[in-house]
Amino acid sequence: MKLRLPIVLVVFLSLLDACSSGKAALKQGDYYEAVLESVNRLRAKPDHKKATAVLTQSYQLAVDFIQATIQNGINSDDPRKWRNAVVGYQKINNLNDQIKTSLGAMKIITNPVTKFKELAEAKNKAAEESYQVGIQSMMKSTREDAKQAYFSFKESNDYVAGYREVVEMMTQAEFNATLRVAYEEINASRVNYGSLQPTINSMQRKFLTFKPVAERDTVPPHQYLRIVFNNYRIDNQPQFSSRNENVQRDVKVGEKKLPDGKVQDIMETVKGVLTIYTKTKRATSNATITITEYKNNAVLQNNTLEGNAQWQHTWATFKGDVRALNADQTNLTKKGDANPNDQTLFNQAISNLQKNLSQQLRNFYDRY
Repeated sequence: MKLRLPIVLVVFLSLLDACSSGKAALKQGDYYEAVLESVNRLRAKPDHKKATAVLTQSYQLAVDFIQATIQNGINSDDPRKWRNAVVGYQKINNLNDQIKTSLGAMKIITNPVTKFKELAEAKNKAAEESYQVGIQSMMKSTREDAKQAYFSFKESNDYVAGYREVVEMMTQAEFNATLRVAYEEINASRVNYGSLQPTINSMQRKFLTFKPVAERDTVPPHQYLRIVFNNYRIDNQPQFSSRNENVQRDVKVGEKKLPDGKVQDIMETVKGVLTIYTKTKRATSNATITITEYKNNAVLQNNTLEGNAQWQHTWATFKGDVRALNADQTNLTKKGDANPNDQTLFNQAISNLQKNLSQQLRNFYDRY
């Protein structure tokens, strides 16, 4: 049985837990978290004594600790010192915002510290810091370094929108980091299977693009992807099989009274022969994918894939006493013969081929 606590008790336990969390954070030297916990508690209960004590002790400690950390970083050779400074000033400003939205906290910390001017200056320097990291990555001239450059330029732009030529540099870095694949799809069969192009298009993502070979591009691709649909096969006729199964059960047919007055069931064994028929029809689609390097025509991958589909139908006939059958066997005897839908088999085989193609391509291009 699941017990439901009264709402008042739930609120009390929540307050107690949060207060305990704030005290624990204070003891562990996590002054910032201690402030947030106590402010949150005072937001719910403005006269909470323990939260008041925690906030009184922890606020100035939190601000002093954050400012000292910022200053130590600025005075050091830390390559992320200005980005870390942004985080620090944002924390101080967040404490101000949290206190201003808690009546209980405002009574204790009447004039919380803000660092808006310092934050703006730090963001400018952090933008330059990220920008220079991006430039250094770009100079290494590899795709992976170009990716890092892109994210560094993006970070710079997040600090100061449009900082220097960061938008143009971000575009160039993305271009350098992007693997360009030209693909073609060939139908080497007499079957109109549609197209596998939607599967290829689903692979498009940042730093990876696919374009049809027919779409001439001024920039050469890095790789060629060639997909050849080889054939589609389906059984001419369903495969048929049958088997006999002897079944029997003991069933109650009456009762008799024993000399001692007890009643005993009268049982009878009933039997029969269940004949189970199975029809199966299979279909298979087949394609080959080849990936080659543009520069030297080296084969990176050459695999043949299949998409399989199967239709199967089972039914049964019975001779004998029907009381010998269980529920599943009875249901089989209620079924009759059936025939497959060839179009459904075709659609399933093509769909499974597309799934296998998608998985194969994802496995290959995950490394890029």
